[in-house]
Amino acid sequence: MPSTETTLRDRARRAVKVELVDAALDLFRENGFDQTTIDDIAHAVGMSRRSFFRYFSSKDDLVLGTYEQWAERLARAMAERPLDEPVWESLRRVFEIVVDPMIGEPATEHSLAMDRIVFSTTALKAAYLEKLDHAQGRVVAVVGKRARLRGVPIAEHDVATRAVVGAAFACLQVAHRAVLDADDASAYGHALGTAMAAMATVAQERSATPE
Repeated sequence: MPSTETTLRDRARRAVKVELVDAALDLFRENGFDQTTIDDIAHAVGMSRRSFFRYFSSKDDLVLGTYEQWAERLARAMAERPLDEPVWESLRRVFEIVVDPMIGEPATEHSLAMDRIVFSTTALKAAYLEKLDHAQGRVVAVVGKRARLRGVPIAEHDVATRAVVGAAFACLQVAHRAVLDADDASAYGHALGTAMAAMATVAQERSATPE
């Protein structure tokens, strides 16, 4: 078990990171992402530029830190789903770990505001998509491994597996965009469920259509 000292130190570190993110968000809203410097953010919380780098490696890291965790969290959640559960259902449940933090104050307003900055800044959006692609690759690997554990002979780079997981991630992005357009994080779960249900329906109709 971690010592009390370690726990307190971790909590203090998290508190400082939250303070930096909140200060940065205020500055981004006021001045824009590109116009805001690391010095500006550090000054806003009364610390030096050097101290800033103890918590974040860059301004981009401050904004994209949440997305950085997606790959590990999604892959781990997928590995923990029941082996006999349909893949599409597993993916829907796994995505709840992305949806849930978007709902509830004050996380709602904070998440939406930061996401708007990401989607309106070319470099950040490209980095976000890259991290999403990495997370997708991790989930593909887990899905393939789970299939093999069930005795299904799936190759490591199976096209069908990539297509199914890719379609699910596309639904996630559609839901994300819908939430930002509606300015309502509480709609995330419904939007994602609607998108994934629509894809499942299309797949069923396709499989029922004779060639």
